[in-house]
Order: sequence, then C-alpha cells, then structure tokens
Amino acid sequence: MTVRTVALAEGLDVSALGYGAMSVAPVYGPVDPAEALATLHHSIDIGVTFLDTANVYGNGDSEKAVGEVLRTRRGEVQLATKFGLVGNIAAGQRGIDGRPEHVAGFLEASLSRLGVDSVDLYYLHRVDPNVPIEETVGAMAELVTAGKVRHLGLSEATGDELRRAHAVHPIAAIQSEWSVWSRDVERSVVPTAAELGVGFVPYSPVGRGFLTGTYDPAALGESDLRLRFPRFDAEALPGNAKVLEVIEAVARESDATAAQVALAWLYAKGREFSLPVVPIPGTRFAARVTENAEAVALELPADLISRLDELAAITVGARSADPTWVSSGRE
Repeated sequence: MTVRTVALAEGLDVSALGYGAMSVAPVYGPVDPAEALATLHHSIDIGVTFLDTANVYGNGDSEKAVGEVLRTRRGEVQLATKFGLVGNIAAGQRGIDGRPEHVAGFLEASLSRLGVDSVDLYYLHRVDPNVPIEETVGAMAELVTAGKVRHLGLSEATGDELRRAHAVHPIAAIQSEWSVWSRDVERSVVPTAAELGVGFVPYSPVGRGFLTGTYDPAALGESDLRLRFPRFDAEALPGNAKVLEVIEAVARESDATAAQVALAWLYAKGREFSLPVVPIPGTRFAARVTENAEAVALELPADLISRLDELAAITVGARSADPTWVSSGRE
C-alpha cells in the first residue's frame, strides 16, 4: 500500500494520513501495550510516516510507547508532540500552562520519554488565556534555534491567535477537531490557515469512533474520555444515530466503510479550501490502520459530499462541554 505524501510546510513532508497516538494510552479504554506497539509498527510498515502524540496522553505513557517504536524506526517518521495541558485529563483535572519559562522544560521531559534528541513538529496543545500567545510562541521559537524542534504548531487556536503566532514565527500546522459533524473551524481557522499556508491536522476525524459505526456505549469504562463529551450523552445518541445512518448509506453507495467516507470527506474539504490536510485517526488495532489508509484513494462525487455537508447541522450536542476549551468558544 502506498500512502501519498503531503507537505505541511517546507521540509515537513508527511503521509496523507497520520497516526494519532492518543489511542495507545488508556484514555478510550484499556490498552494492551504489546498490541499498541504492534499497531504502531504496522502503521509505519504500510507507509504512515506521521506520528502525533502529546505529553499529557496517559500522563506520558503515549510518548513512552512511541519512543519504543522510535528506537529502531526514528528515520522513517516525522514526529510530533505537544505541550501546554497540565493535570490529570482523564480525571477531569485539567489546566493550561503556556508560560514561556516552562516551555523548554516541557520539551526536555518529552524528549526523554520519546528517547530522541529533537522532534519534527512541536505544538502548543492549548492557548493559555493568561499568557499572550506571542510570548509562548517566542519561547517555542528558541527551541527551533537550538535545534531541538524543526517546526512549530498550534492546537485549537482561533484564526486570530494563529495569525498572531505566525507573525512571531512561521507556524507549520494547526490541529483542531474537524469532521463531518464538527465544522465550526471552517468559519475562521481553516480560511486563515489556507491564507497563511499553514497545514491542517484534523483530530478526531472519525468522531472518536462514533462515525465508524463501531461505538458501543455499553462497553465504555468509567475513565473513557467520551463520557465527558455532550455528543455521547444518552439523550444525544438517538439524534446522532441519524448522522451515522447517512454516513453508512454513503459508504454503501461508495463500496467503502463509514470510517473511509468520513476521512474522504476531509480530503475533499482540503481540496475545496486549497489546504494541506492530514487527518490523524487513532486506533489500537492494525486492521483499522489499514482501513483508514485506504481512504486516501477514495474520492467521493459531489452529490455525496453535499449529503455529508448537511450532517453538522443535525448533530446533537456541542463538541466540547466547555466552549472556551476549543477555538469555537473563543472566536
């Protein structure tokens, strides 16, 4: 299988499908470490060259798992990690720390867990409301000068925040939730990224599993993060089942799976906005990685894209319980 390459920025060429390594930490249920490592290796085997993780996933467990793979395969991938979120996210204890004096320390801790000397892309995971973004990005830029980071990224920044950050140092990629049922970023963030030549890395492109048709609320453990999202409330599920019905109907017409349709829609949106788009679905299963990678070759006709475009309007529940936690609440 060949996964085509996308240039997120000059010198940052990655596979059109990345691997979101949040799923190799126990945030969506128990994880078998051996299976997680096998899935990571399989991803690289089939041509996935972009691994995206963060210091907060599993309190560092995700970075450690990725680090195990990097021991023998560092030269085969572009590596991204993030900083800025603090606390126990799984327990609902979260904060943001974008203070410039802490940026280098966060990176050093990540490098240690990953077992590498540098990362290819370093994101600010959330913009600190108490620190001007120019100050945080200025400290991040010093890491580029030091040779420990190649490119800078932001996650869930608004269009204005992205523009201000980009004026301090070029931003290679913006990461935000973007999918058939999460389209608020198209109002400002996506157009700003396209204007500035910033690549887009959509997280949760298959709706944390819901848009694949495999979501089972009865199988969720007490620590599963999906319990904290309004769209997964019991009252919201019947309405959102209608969203899935449309996706599955399009999948049948396209001889594809629901996950592949959701990903193909994002690639179509990238072409519409003339924007490099690299979704990062996460999974613990190798077969799912192969399924997702096959979506790169799926081009949906305009009439099916139009049907999918209507789904955000019928989705029940906000994408975050706290609107200010994501860009839409601060636009």
